[in-house]
Amino acid sequence: MDMLVFGHGYSAGYLTPLLVARGWQVTGTTRGDAGRVAAAGATPLIWPGEDQAVREALARADAILVSAAPGPEGDPVLARLAGDLGRARPRWLGYLSTTGVYGDQEGGWVDETSPLAPSTERGRARVAAEAQWQALAAAHDLPLHIFRLAGIYGPGRGPFAKLRAGTARRIIKPGQVFSRIHVEDIAQVLLASITAPAPGAIYNVCDDQPAPPQDIIAAAAAMLDMPAPPEIAFEAADLGPMARSFYADSKRVRNDRIRTELGVSLRHPGYDSALRAILRAEGA
Repeated sequence: MDMLVFGHGYSAGYLTPLLVARGWQVTGTTRGDAGRVAAAGATPLIWPGEDQAVREALARADAILVSAAPGPEGDPVLARLAGDLGRARPRWLGYLSTTGVYGDQEGGWVDETSPLAPSTERGRARVAAEAQWQALAAAHDLPLHIFRLAGIYGPGRGPFAKLRAGTARRIIKPGQVFSRIHVEDIAQVLLASITAPAPGAIYNVCDDQPAPPQDIIAAAAAMLDMPAPPEIAFEAADLGPMARSFYADSKRVRNDRIRTELGVSLRHPGYDSALRAILRAEGA
């Protein structure tokens, strides 16, 4: 079986070894970091650049994963390859979106049936991309699956390096709560879906423990036997536009569907397990 990944980045780096172990051939596009893609076990293609090779990989793909974020031109894969996708015949097509499509719910719960009400430009771009992929799938009978990922953490994406460097901050915004997901659990959710396709399905991919961001920092500090950084009020924090936008949404995300429909049992159902796994993986 052949898998083609558009935007072979952090999450795909954990899925590819699982597929390779099952005999898959994986090709991954990258804008320039071919070494990282190859290290995960995939054949790298520079894209845009090696356009003909990408089209050939697309034509023979049994499965396609789109992990490329929308840009100024919208979805980059659709912008350049919509015609080729319409002619492709994969048995599985996955699109990685974000729980940002639900917008701000003032700490309330959402599931896959909740209205899409994005409150940031990134969220609006994802809603538009989801709709475009759904339209393409309907027009060409493509087996589309949408995965709405919560905040991703894992090795190299945890709070430990900042804590050791003294740059971690506990920013307090009353009522603020996020959902998260360890990258290993993203990989196993995708593998479960590839193994048992359900075209048209939408899945929230998150753990069981939404929490305020300052709680994660405090827990990580305790694991390092360090004092937690002092609290800083959100209004007093000197945040750039990108960092500030992460505090625009507050919600709790339900993940029942990955359990009931995909049979997934999370390796890291809460942040304590996830943080300890990150600490072990980082060799600390």
